[in-house]
Amino acid sequence: MIKIQQNTLYGEAAARIRDMINEGLLLPGARIPEKRLCEQFGISRTPLREALKVLASEGMVELLPNRGARVMRLTRQTLEETYSVMGALEGLSGELACRYITEEEVADIQALHYQMMAHYKRKEIRPYFEFNQRIHDAIMLASRNEVLRETHSSLSYRIQRVRYSTNMIDEYWKQAVADHEAMIDCLLDRDGERLGNILREHLRHKLVVAAASGVIDDDRAASS
Repeated sequence: MIKIQQNTLYGEAAARIRDMINEGLLLPGARIPEKRLCEQFGISRTPLREALKVLASEGMVELLPNRGARVMRLTRQTLEETYSVMGALEGLSGELACRYITEEEVADIQALHYQMMAHYKRKEIRPYFEFNQRIHDAIMLASRNEVLRETHSSLSYRIQRVRYSTNMIDEYWKQAVADHEAMIDCLLDRDGERLGNILREHLRHKLVVAAASGVIDDDRAASS
């Protein structure tokens, strides 16, 4: 593993650990192996612990008094509450994007969509997910609302690992692709109301599939 440069330290360490959680290398409820990560990243405990504080603020890890940290478990209640807010934010982003988006931005999103579809056809999960996320980010950017973007970003970290896991299920994957095809049509037609509804429903699909795929812990297990 490539070591972290000294001028980025805790920020890059947080990004690395975030990726490890999203990719399932650190499982829900697992203790964060601080000593091993320090060795892998080539950093001391101080920036690593600062990174863990950042991740705790994002709801990705839980800090344990005098016992380090562990990956936060995702309960149905937590996800339902988070998806409810995220759905409202993404729905609003779609409505605003259709009001303000330029032809160039629509073309850029179409290009991202074509690249995402190429990875979908080859069943390449990681790059598919990356382009999928870039499309959602581009729609959010086109909303021209910085407060909306910041609020959405602060919540999205919490559920990225669910998005990544559920995209591996064929039934959901087909539905997600169909949703994205419809999103492109809405952007071309500047149909903000329909795009907002699709984005809200898109998140509801994710919650249903996450529950079916075993990604979510039950509330009693998460509290232990």
